[in-house]
Amino acid sequence: MDFNHFLTSYMPDPKIGSKIHFDNMLEQAVLAEKLGYSTVSIPEHHLVNILMMPSPLQMAVKIASLTKKIKITTGIAVLPLHDMRTYAGEVSTADILTEGRLILGVGRGAFAWEMKSLGTPIEISKEKFIESLEVLQLLLKDKEVSFKGKFYNFESITIMPRPISNPIQLMIAAMDLNSIKDSAARGFHVQSTVLSGTKELLIQRVNAFKEGCEIFGEQGKLLKLSMQRMAYLAKDENDAEEKNKMAYEYYKRFDNMFTGPGKVKNGEVEPLSRNQTFEEMKKNLLICPANEMIDKLSVYAETGVDEIIVSSSFGQNQKDLIDSMYRMSEEIIPYFKKTNVQVA
Repeated sequence: MDFNHFLTSYMPDPKIGSKIHFDNMLEQAVLAEKLGYSTVSIPEHHLVNILMMPSPLQMAVKIASLTKKIKITTGIAVLPLHDMRTYAGEVSTADILTEGRLILGVGRGAFAWEMKSLGTPIEISKEKFIESLEVLQLLLKDKEVSFKGKFYNFESITIMPRPISNPIQLMIAAMDLNSIKDSAARGFHVQSTVLSGTKELLIQRVNAFKEGCEIFGEQGKLLKLSMQRMAYLAKDENDAEEKNKMAYEYYKRFDNMFTGPGKVKNGEVEPLSRNQTFEEMKKNLLICPANEMIDKLSVYAETGVDEIIVSSSFGQNQKDLIDSMYRMSEEIIPYFKKTNVQVA
C-alpha cells in the first residue's frame, strides 16, 4: 500500500500570512518525496481558509520544479467551476511542466456555499460535472473538437499546447457505490473516503471498485483505489490527545462547509457545534501512536486499498506536522512496504 501526502492547506489563523502558509506546504511536498511517499495531493477550494487552494495546477507545477519523481495529484479539481475550453489547455500545460507526473483528480464539488457563491449550485453540479468531464476528455485527446450539450455548445476547436501524456491519468472522486463501480469500469482511478463510516462500508466501496475493474478488463489491474483519511502519527498518548482536540476544532469548520450552512466572514469559516462527539471522532480518525496506526491502516491494506491519502494538517504547527511525517517514514511506510499485507 502506497502513501500520499495531502496538502490540507488549513489556515485557522490568517495572521500567519499566505507566503509562510504556502512555503510550509512546499516544504511538506519536498519532504514527502524524500521520505518515501509516492504522491502528493493538492485540494481545490475557493473563498475560504480551509482546504484553501484556488489554483491546484499552479501548485502542482511549483512542486514539480522542486522535486524529481513524486507523482502530483489534484485532489480534487472541481470541474463544474471551470470552462473546459480553457481548463483543458491549463491541464495540458501542467502536464508538460510537471513532465508527465500529473494525475488529474476531478469531482463535482463538495461545499454547497462555495459552489453557490461561484455560480454553480450544488444541485446541478453532478450533471454539469458529467458533461464537463466528457468535454475535457475529448479536448485532451482529439483535435478539432465540437460539442453540443446542455452546458457546452461550440464549433470545432483544438486546445493548444497538446499534452505530452497519452493519456493524462484521471482520478474520479466518488462516494456512492454505483459511482465507484462505474468510474473504474470506464478506466478511471478512484478516490474515496469513509469519513465516519464503518469497516463494512469500506469493504463495500473496495468491492465496488474491484467489480468496476473487472468490467474494464485486463487494464483494470492497473487502476488505483485511494482512500483519504485524517491521520497523524503521534509521539505518545498525550500527543495524540492534544492533536485530536485540534482535529475536533478543524471539523467544526469542515462540517460548516461540507454539511452545514456555510457561515463565512472575511474568508474565515466559522466553527460550529458538531453532532459527532469528541470520543466518537477519536475512534474514527487515525491520530494515534504507531502500534494503533498500524492496526488501523492494516484494515485498509487487507481490504485491497492501493493508496492512503494522509491528510495530517488540522491546526498544529509546522514542526509538529513535519515530525509526524518523519515518524511515518520510519515506522509506518516501511511496515506496509515490507509486510506486503495480503488482501482478504
